[in-house]
Amino acid sequence: MKITKRRKKHLSPPALIALSFLFTILIGTLLLKLPFATKVPITWVNALFTATSATTVTGLSVIDISSTLTVFGEVVLLLLIQIGGVGLMAFAVAILIILGRKVGMKNRIFIQETFSYRSIGGTVKFLREILLFVFISEGIAFIALSIFWVPEFGWKDGLYYSVFHVVSAFNNAGFSLFPDNLMPFAGNPEVIIILSALFVIGGIGFVVVMDVIQKKSIRQWTLHTKIMIYGTLILNTMATLFLLIMEFHNYKTIGELSFLDKVWTSYFQAVSPRTAGFNMVAMGDMEESSLLLTLLLMFIGGGSASTASGIKLTTFIIILLTTLSYFKGISEPHMFNRTIKTEIIFRSMAVAAVSSGVIFVALFLLTITEKMPFLPLLFETVSAFGTVGLSLGITSDLSPVGEIIICLVMFLGRIGPLTLFFLLIRTKKESYHYSYDHVHTG
Repeated sequence: MKITKRRKKHLSPPALIALSFLFTILIGTLLLKLPFATKVPITWVNALFTATSATTVTGLSVIDISSTLTVFGEVVLLLLIQIGGVGLMAFAVAILIILGRKVGMKNRIFIQETFSYRSIGGTVKFLREILLFVFISEGIAFIALSIFWVPEFGWKDGLYYSVFHVVSAFNNAGFSLFPDNLMPFAGNPEVIIILSALFVIGGIGFVVVMDVIQKKSIRQWTLHTKIMIYGTLILNTMATLFLLIMEFHNYKTIGELSFLDKVWTSYFQAVSPRTAGFNMVAMGDMEESSLLLTLLLMFIGGGSASTASGIKLTTFIIILLTTLSYFKGISEPHMFNRTIKTEIIFRSMAVAAVSSGVIFVALFLLTITEKMPFLPLLFETVSAFGTVGLSLGITSDLSPVGEIIICLVMFLGRIGPLTLFFLLIRTKKESYHYSYDHVHTG
């Protein structure tokens, strides 16, 4: 009698990432549907949308958070944001570490995949450093924000508002307990500096943060770190300048503020679309040129292995660099005295193509299901994919089908186009190639 052994099919890291987000969303949906989670009943679709938005750290909402959710519901939302920002599996591995359990190779590979870590060795130590950095950063910001908000709102509300907005900011969620988001704090340097520092740090990527902390010299930074740091500084500066110029005389946004307050508010509105989602001005009142720039910033997003989404800043810069290199006749694009691998160029092109495809399909479906102007629908779709959370005010008016479509876009935007690609397509290495031929392009 023959005994045949069946091979166990192990889930790939991309599949585990997708399933961990799905699991968190489903648990969050069930918790938000509990009678004591809301002050007024909400539909299952509304609960699913809110849980998806929180877990994918987006910030879009079909309900008013403060008037609809109870304290329990808001705490559930906060936990979903924290888990969604760092990753459910990362927390699961962290629990194993705390309990003194051995972290197996499978979990180490998952950590490597989740945080784009370069090697299997040292992944557990790396995860410890990440979680320690997360809680220290949030703790310092909580104390700093409480100093300003406790005198204004009292001890109870001041502390509660501070912890909620700190977690929301660091994880690039964009959820706020204030009805008008952060509009009451337009031009407030303390709030702007504390919250923007959180979502900028959270959005550049944990690998970059650890690299900057551990390396003594800028020369020792990896190419990825250099691209992210310099790229973020340049992009944020340019976006701030453009928004300041375009909105300077717009009295519906920053026109009535003092010059310094205009600068602070423009800066906040420039860095928030990548991908924090907080707003200090009414998005619907901004100039169309400003909205177009915001669309671009939302599409670009933050850094790999961060709390941000979008195609990622490195992807955008690699595509831009490759294009410029082609026109200059340079066969191998290079930056900071390092040559960019062809594999990375192809991957960047694939990310941009898949991302554009997801946005196009979702937008096409929304134009069928929703009877709304094109620009707000485009803005909503790109915001959902970039897990930004900014809106032109149509989120609560979406039909149930429209909500489901946006939910899918938020989910795909958070797991990333490459994860989606590896889930759907089995890659294989070819040991041969066909003869070359010419194709007319351009």
